[in-house]
Amino acid sequence: MRLALIALACVLLLAGCGKETSACSSPSGSAVTKALAGAPPKLAALHKQANQIVGGGKSAFQARLSELKGYPVVVNSWGSWCGPCRAEFPAFQKAGLQLGKQVAFLGLDAQDNDGNARKFLKCLPVTYPSYRDGNVSISNSIRAGSFFPTTIFFDRNGKLVYAHPGPYKTAADLIADVKRYSQ
Repeated sequence: MRLALIALACVLLLAGCGKETSACSSPSGSAVTKALAGAPPKLAALHKQANQIVGGGKSAFQARLSELKGYPVVVNSWGSWCGPCRAEFPAFQKAGLQLGKQVAFLGLDAQDNDGNARKFLKCLPVTYPSYRDGNVSISNSIRAGSFFPTTIFFDRNGKLVYAHPGPYKTAADLIADVKRYSQ
C-alpha cells in the first residue's frame, strides 16, 4: 500500500509539471522600453539579453553574479516542461518591468532543450537572460536544487539570503519577497 501511494504521488507530481497552465502573454515593446529606460549599465546589459538562453555553464553564471555585486539578484530556476514554472512566469514578467532598474533578474533553464525553451520565452518573454542548466549544476551550486520552480535571492553583496521553493502565485507575492530580501 505504501509503495502504491508513493507511485501515485510521483504520477501526480509529474502530471503537474507537464501541464501547460498559462497562455501566451507579453507586454508591448514600448511598455518594456519605457519601464526600463534609464536602467544602470549593468542592469541594462541584462535587458539587452532578454529572453536569450545563455551558455557558458557554472563559471559564466558565477562571473555574471560577481559582475552584479552592488545590486540585489533574483534567480529563477525553471523549465519549459514544468507547469508550475509556466504558471508563475507572468509574475516574473511584471516584477522584471517594475523592478528592473533596481534589481537584477536571471533565469536558469534547467533540464530543457533550447528549442522548447526559446518557444516558451517567445510566448512568455521576460526582461532578462536565462542560463542553460541542463544537468542542474548551476542550480545545485546556488542551492536551488532540482525542485522546479525555485527562486533564489542574493543581497547586494552577493550573499544568498533566501530560497523560495515552488511557484509564485502572483506578481505581488514575488515583488513583496524581492523587496523583503533585497535590503
